[in-house]
This record gives sequence, structure tokens and C-alpha cells, in this order.
Amino acid sequence: MIGLAYLAVQVISFAGILVIDHRWKLAAFRAPAATALTVTAAVALLLTWDVLGVRSGVFFRGQTDFMTGLLVAPEIPLEEVVFLAFLSHLALVCATGVVTAVEHVSARRGARSGGAQNDGAGARS
Repeated sequence: MIGLAYLAVQVISFAGILVIDHRWKLAAFRAPAATALTVTAAVALLLTWDVLGVRSGVFFRGQTDFMTGLLVAPEIPLEEVVFLAFLSHLALVCATGVVTAVEHVSARRGARSGGAQNDGAGARS
């Protein structure tokens, strides 16, 4: 049971980001196909980076009781793939969240300045 602890924490964290994504429709709940393609491409790129690191002897798998011990490739545990998918989705949600927040603030400022001009015009007449 303890061997699933790290994977369980990753899945819970992934679910939390999905809740945030669903609440504000930032990535997967705004454009599911584009999000799936982006996350898949990012995971493939990062796994390629991992494989190159393993082959060159830079990366290696640490052994703990908190990991499942399941490997998808030499020195690449299952948890690594889940983590890379989580990281990619998190980055996408953060990026689209910042863009959405900036657009929201800009729209509010535009509405205020437009409202202030109307108030000013109304005050003059």
C-alpha cells in the first residue's frame, strides 16, 4: 500500500488542477483536443529528455518505499510519466490562467474608463 503513496499524491494533485481547470475553463475544459495534443507533445519531449539523460548516465531512478516499482523504460518509473503529464497540464493551466486574468483586468479597466467618460460627458451636459 505504501508503494502507491507517491502515485496517489500525484493523482490527487492532478485532480486538483483539473478542478481548477473546470472551474475557470482554462485548458482541458476549454479546448480538450488542443490540450490533449499539447500535454502529449510535452510529455513526449520530456520523456525523450529523460531517455537521453538515462543513456548518458546523468539520470537514474532512486528507489524508495513510496514508489510502485513499475518501470515504463529502464530507469523511468510509471510515476515519472504521471508527473510529466501533471507538470505539463499544470503549466498549461497556469499560462492560460495568467492570460485570462490579464484579459479580465483589461476588460474591467476598459469598462471603467468607458464608464468614466460617459459619467464625465453626462456631468458636462
